[in-house]
Amino acid sequence: MSHDALPQEQRFLEALARDAWPDPEQALTPEAVGMAPEALVELYESQLMSRHLDLAARRLQARGEGFYTIGSAGHEGNAAVALALRPDDPAFLHYRDAAFFIQRARRVPGQNPLRDLLLSFAACAEDPISGGRHKVLGSKALAIPPQTSTIASHLPKAMGTGHALALLRRLGLEGEWSHDGVVLCSFGDASFNHSTAQGALNAAGWAAYQGLPMPVVWLCEDNAIGISTPTPQGWVAASMAARPGIHYLACDGLDLLDTWRAASEAVRIARVRRQPVFLHMRCVRLYGHAGSDAQQAYLSPARIQADEARDPLLVGAGLLRRHAGLDREGIAALYHGVRERVASLAEEVIGRPRLQSAAQVMASIVPPARSGRAQPWQGRVDAAPDTLARRLNQALERLMTRYPHLVMAGEDIGRKGGVYGVTQKLQARFGAHRVIDTLLDEQSILGLGIGLGQSGLVPILEIQFLAYLHNAEDQLRGEAATLSFFSSGQYTNPMVVRIAGLGYQKGFGGHFHNDNAIAVLRDIPGLLVACPSNGADAVGLLQEAVRLADEEQRVVVIIEPIALYHTRDLHAEGDGGWCFADPGPEHRLPVGELGRWGEGRELAILTYGNGVHLARQAAATLEADGVALRVLDLRWLTAIDHDAVQAAVADCGRVLIVDECRRTGSVSEELVTGLVERGVPGERLARLTAEESFIPLGPAATATLPSVASIVEAARALLGRSGA
Repeated sequence: MSHDALPQEQRFLEALARDAWPDPEQALTPEAVGMAPEALVELYESQLMSRHLDLAARRLQARGEGFYTIGSAGHEGNAAVALALRPDDPAFLHYRDAAFFIQRARRVPGQNPLRDLLLSFAACAEDPISGGRHKVLGSKALAIPPQTSTIASHLPKAMGTGHALALLRRLGLEGEWSHDGVVLCSFGDASFNHSTAQGALNAAGWAAYQGLPMPVVWLCEDNAIGISTPTPQGWVAASMAARPGIHYLACDGLDLLDTWRAASEAVRIARVRRQPVFLHMRCVRLYGHAGSDAQQAYLSPARIQADEARDPLLVGAGLLRRHAGLDREGIAALYHGVRERVASLAEEVIGRPRLQSAAQVMASIVPPARSGRAQPWQGRVDAAPDTLARRLNQALERLMTRYPHLVMAGEDIGRKGGVYGVTQKLQARFGAHRVIDTLLDEQSILGLGIGLGQSGLVPILEIQFLAYLHNAEDQLRGEAATLSFFSSGQYTNPMVVRIAGLGYQKGFGGHFHNDNAIAVLRDIPGLLVACPSNGADAVGLLQEAVRLADEEQRVVVIIEPIALYHTRDLHAEGDGGWCFADPGPEHRLPVGELGRWGEGRELAILTYGNGVHLARQAAATLEADGVALRVLDLRWLTAIDHDAVQAAVADCGRVLIVDECRRTGSVSEELVTGLVERGVPGERLARLTAEESFIPLGPAATATLPSVASIVEAARALLGRSGA
C-alpha cells in the first residue's frame, strides 16, 4: 500500500509539526478524574488506530480492495466511553465507533481489532463477525452485537435488552449478559431525530418513570450535521435535558478526560441505580459522511478548516504533552508506528479469501440449533370442542408453564386479556413481568422482543392488528431477521410474533382493522410465517413456532384470522362445525405440512386462513353439483414445500387457488409459479384473490374479498360447469 499521505492526513501532520494543540473546554487533569496517565496514553493509541483505519479504508477503496469508507474520524473520543464500561457490558454501536471497539478489544485477551476491522473493510470471509457479508462493528468476545445501517433501528432492541437484564434476574435465569450489566447504545445527532430513536427513548423513559429497571446509557455522538443537513445548535440538549425518567449528562467528546469523567458517571448511574442515562457527547465530523461524500459541496472552507482545527487527535496530543510527559517527537512516533502497523495488516488481509457462492452468503440466514428447554406437561387436555381463540388461550397458558423463559408482551394483553380475549387471565396466572402490557408503540414492542430474545429469553409478542405492523416492519426486516446473517450465527434473537389480521371481521373494522397485505412479511429471508384456519391447527402452529424459536432460534410470525377467533359454526348456526378439541401439548405442525379435507380427484381448492372456512362451505354446494373435491390448507405461508403441494394436487383434474390477499404480491403468485414449474399445465389452474383495494367499513367490508359464492363460481368455471 502506498504510504503517501492523504490530504486530510497531511493537514493533521502539519498541525502536529506546529504544536497546534487546541485547548479542551475543561482544564481537567488525569488525577482529578481518577485516570492514570498510562490509561490516557492507551486511549490515545486507540484513537490513532481508529484514525488510521479510516485512512486505510480510503486507500483500499481507491485500489478496488476495500468496500466501506464510513469512518470514525472526529468521533474517536468514544474510546473513553469504552474504558468506562466493563468489556462484558452489551454495546450496540453507531457506525462511527471504531475507537470504542478497539479500546474494548485491548482489554480482552486474544483480540486483534485492527486485523478484524480490516478484514471487514475488505469483505473477507475470515472477518470474525460477519464472515465477509458486510462491514459491521461486532464481536462475540467483546459483547458487541453487529448493527445494520438502518437509521436508529438498534435503539428499540437496546431498550429491550435493558429490560431483559432485570427480567432475567427476577426469573432466576442466566442469559447472554450479566444481570448487573449496563447496555450501551450509541447513535448520531441526526439519527436522534428519527421516529425510531424517539420511540425507544420514550419507551425507556416511560419504563423508568414507573420505577422499572432500565440500565441503558444512550450515547448521542453529536457532530452537528447529518450528511449535509445541520442539526440546530442546542436542539439535542433542549430535547433531552428535562426528559422524564432519563438522566442527562454532557461532555466534550474531543477531550478524553472530560468524556471519561461523564461516561464514568453515566455508567455509575445506570449500573447502581438501574436507570437510563442520556450521554450527550459533542464531537466533530472529519472527512465527510463517507468516502464518496464531498463535503466541500455544502460546507464552507472556513467551516471545514475550523472542524479540522478541532480534531480530537490534536486535542489528545495536547493532553499527552501536559499530563503524560510525551513530547512532539514521542507523539509523532506513536502516530507513525500505528500507521505502519495498519498499512502492513492491510496488505496482508486483502489477499484473504472472499465469499464466492450463494450458498456461502446464505449459510447464516438460518441460525444454528440449540438444546430445547421445554419442561414436561402434567396438566389436563381439554377434549371439548372450542373456538380458535379459546384454543390459543389454552395453548399459551400451557406454553408459559412449560417454558420458564417464555415472556409475552403487547398492547392490552394483560389486564384486558387482549382485544379479542386470546390472552385472558394469563397475566393473573403468570404475573405482569411475564405478561407485559406495553405502551402503544409497535416499534418498541418488536424492539423489546428482539432485546429479550437476544438476551436469552423467548418472547411471544402481540401486534394488535396487521395494519399496525407496517410502521414498525423494519424491526423484523432490518433487525430481527438479519442478526444471524450479519453475525455468522453467533448472535440470534428468537421470537414469535402473533398478529391479528386479515379480513371478514363483522361489525367492526375498515382497512385499519381488516388488513389483507402480508407481502411485507413473505419476502424477508429466514422469516417464517404461519396462518391457522382453525383451533386445532392454531395450537399445532403455535407450539411448533415456540419450539422453532427455542430450539432453532428462529423468528416466526403467526397471522391469526380475526374473523375466525370466535367462529363456532361451519354450515349452519349451531352446528359447531368450526370448533375443535385441544390436540395436546405435543401436537406440532412442521413447516410446509399441509392440511387436507376430502379425497376428491376432480378439483383441489388450495387456500389458507379464512379461505379454508369459505372453501369448506363452498364444498357443500359443489359436492351437491356432483364435484368430487378436496380442500388443502397451506398453514405455512413461507418456506412452502412446493413439491408437497404438487404431490397433493397431482391426481386432481383442476386446481383452484383461493387467496384472501390482494392479487398482486399475494401467496397465490408463488403457488401458481411453483405448480407450473413442476409441470402442472396452466389450463388446469385458476386463482381467486382479493381485489387490489383497501377494505372499507360497513356492509361493503367483504365486497373486495373472495366469498363462498365466488369460490363456487370460480370452481364451476374452471371445471366447465358454469351453468350448474
